[in-house]
Amino acid sequence: MKEKLSEFIQSRFASDLLPQRDINTNLLHFSIKKESISSVIRTLKDHPEFAFSFLNDLTSIDWLGKREPRFEVIYLLRSPKNNHFRLQLRVPVGEGEEVPSISDLFPAANWPEREVFDLMGIPFSGHPRMERLIMPDNFVGHPLRKDYPLEGPGQDYLIEDLLTIHVKEDIAG
Repeated sequence: MKEKLSEFIQSRFASDLLPQRDINTNLLHFSIKKESISSVIRTLKDHPEFAFSFLNDLTSIDWLGKREPRFEVIYLLRSPKNNHFRLQLRVPVGEGEEVPSISDLFPAANWPEREVFDLMGIPFSGHPRMERLIMPDNFVGHPLRKDYPLEGPGQDYLIEDLLTIHVKEDIAG
C-alpha cells in the first residue's frame, strides 16, 4: 500500500510536490504547495482505492529561525478502508500567508483550522467562520508562536474587559 500510494502521489501531483525534508516519522509524508492542498486532499479522499476519508488531525508548527518559510500546517489523513493507513501532508506557510480551507471536504476541519488561526496566526481562506476559537476576541497576539513572550504582553485589559473587575482593587481588598 505504501509504495503504491507513494507512486500515485508522485506521478499524479508531481507539479504540486515540494522537496522533502528529513523528518523523524514512520509515516508516509509529502510536502505540498499550499495552493494545491485542497485538490490533493479531495483526490485522495475520493479515490476508490485509497479512500482517505478520515481527517485524523490538523495542526501547525512554528520553525522560527530554523526553516523558511516559518510555519507548516500538518494534515494527518486516515483510510479506514485500508486498515486505517495514515498519510501526513505538510504545507509550508510564510508569515502573513493564507492556506486554503478544507472544511468543505472535512467538516471536522472547522475547529482545528480556527485553533491554528487563533493560536498561531495562520488564516485559512474560504473558511466559513475564520475567527478566534479559544482566546478572547480582543486578545493580542498568538500564544503558540515561538516568539510570543512567556510572560505575555500584559493582558490586564482582558480581565477588565471580560470580567469587569479591576485587578489592583481585588488584590488590595
